[in-house]
Amino acid sequence: MSNLVAIVGRPNVGKSTLFNRLTESKDAIIHPVSGVTRDRKYGKVEWCGSEFNIIDTGGYVNNSDDKFEAAIRQQVLISIEEADLILFVVDVTTGITDHDEVIAKLLRKKGKDVLVLSNKVDTSDKVHGMSDFYALGLTDEIIPISGASGYGSGDLLDKIIAALPESLEQEESTIPRIAVVGKPNVGKSTFINTLLDQDRNIVTDIAGTTRDSVDTHYRAFGFDFIITDTAGLRKKSRIDDNLEFYSTVRTIKAIEDCDVCILLIDGSDELGKQDLSIFYQIAKAKKGVVIAVNKWDLVEKDQHTHDAMLKQIRERMSPFTDVPVIFTSNITKQRILKSLELALEVYENKIRKIPTSKLNEALLQLIVDNPPPATKGKFIKVKYITQLPSKSPAFAFFCNLPQYIKDPYKRFLENKIRENFNFTGVPIRLFFRNK
Repeated sequence: MSNLVAIVGRPNVGKSTLFNRLTESKDAIIHPVSGVTRDRKYGKVEWCGSEFNIIDTGGYVNNSDDKFEAAIRQQVLISIEEADLILFVVDVTTGITDHDEVIAKLLRKKGKDVLVLSNKVDTSDKVHGMSDFYALGLTDEIIPISGASGYGSGDLLDKIIAALPESLEQEESTIPRIAVVGKPNVGKSTFINTLLDQDRNIVTDIAGTTRDSVDTHYRAFGFDFIITDTAGLRKKSRIDDNLEFYSTVRTIKAIEDCDVCILLIDGSDELGKQDLSIFYQIAKAKKGVVIAVNKWDLVEKDQHTHDAMLKQIRERMSPFTDVPVIFTSNITKQRILKSLELALEVYENKIRKIPTSKLNEALLQLIVDNPPPATKGKFIKVKYITQLPSKSPAFAFFCNLPQYIKDPYKRFLENKIRENFNFTGVPIRLFFRNK
């Protein structure tokens, strides 16, 4: 199961700066005016072989009549409820405020694991001011950090990994987990109801009917897997109520916890930015994926319609195009079972292990015949290739000058791996290490 970490605190203590630092991104808007963060930001953090999801929340303000601050307050509460670990950010330059005390009281009530982070410790003289925060009664250790400069971020990540539940390292279930995902009202619940031949999930024509992720253990027609119905993922700018925010958090966790996603898109509409956003989120999570073009029965077709839709999907998904695409209909039950067969084939591809001898036999001579371009007059020689023991396909190439291998050549090698071995529907990672 994937762990979730929530960053909480009053406005303007540097939560978004810390989020950007830990996720190595610039996704969260940073501004000295309080209240800038309203929509939640979700990210993934990787550290020393471990991963977790992280949420940047808005500033918690108590007893405010402002409608935005009231909505933010509710979403912070949801984040705390869902999270496995809380990062409570305080500001060493101002000390404890009334808002800090309100948040500390709330966290003590919830009984969650909490790390208290004293932010803006940019100089050594500010370390002495941290002792005030022991009065919050949350922890025996106040952690000094600077989100802006990165001071203490490595130690913080070590402490986060140590504090997360052991489930992060537990062995995965041998039963495949398949999540049905997509934007709202694309037919996810109807897809699963059609598969199960019962009204397992509520279905209406109102987008957003499904609020929580629902697991079902499916055993029929020789299949044995767990399938998850999820709420539709909207653009963050449209996440305007707290229940929908809760649904979005659960959907993101469902993607992280599954093995393969069936991404439903609306065949009667063009492939949109939101469809691609979900696709890239699946790929970033290193999950297998099958594209199911749903509502195909509603499309007016001629002999070119199928190929034109397929071409558009491949072009928009580039460069990750080695993905199975199937055209389905919930109403006519067209290819519903076939989409599950594809999902299970992708699952087998995801867990496939290639013997080192076969990898080297297939790729080493090809690399000799098509070597990486020389850089600064230096020639790169790949000596050895092996598959790494990871949950998704990852390969290590041992060579003399790994730092000079560029992205185009990495894509060339990925394509050759896919040509020689079946990894359809699965993202591949390549690592280059000194021999």
